[in-house]
Amino acid sequence: MAGILSYFLPKDRVFYSLFEEAGDNLVSISQKLLQVVQEPDFNKRAVLIKDMSDLEHANDNVTHKIFVELGRNFITPFDREDIHALASALDDIADYIFSAGKKINFYHIDPISDLGIQKTAEAIHDSTIAVKQAVMELRNLKNTQKIIECVIKINSLENEADTLFDMNIEKLFASDVDAKELIKRRELYQVMETATDKCEDAGNVIESIVVKYA
Repeated sequence: MAGILSYFLPKDRVFYSLFEEAGDNLVSISQKLLQVVQEPDFNKRAVLIKDMSDLEHANDNVTHKIFVELGRNFITPFDREDIHALASALDDIADYIFSAGKKINFYHIDPISDLGIQKTAEAIHDSTIAVKQAVMELRNLKNTQKIIECVIKINSLENEADTLFDMNIEKLFASDVDAKELIKRRELYQVMETATDKCEDAGNVIESIVVKYA
């Protein structure tokens, strides 16, 4: 009987630990992106981008583990839909950050000469830190004010990234770069801005959890 009951008990620590691991991965991969946009050497950037690839794969594994735990556990610390949505949002963040780093070398873009790229990378990094902090507070849901402050910070950074995107596009179309370079940089700007959108999506899921359970 004890064995049967243990199967239905919520594995809170499992889900929280996995979310926290994903949060750590996001901060690490965004830190690598910062290094990429500050590195003038193509080959050294390639090494950093390989590190980003490893972190993105590690985050895929964390997401898979969360989904497996959802299938194993009848009782969960909060709604299954919210767990699935948060895991997916965190995974999307890692995907877009890695995509940004990969495109820089794939398109042979010089990030050093583009302040907009560097500023957006900083906004992405700050956003992942705020996401991680919010995720860390989910374990007890006692400090709801801290979570809300993190969500507000994420939203503010997303707005900042939107503004940077508009400025980058305006500056790009006003420049005399050729059509190929314009397309490359525009795509990079879009991917980087989307990374902050995904951070906001994660923040919205966390805020929903707080409203339901705090």
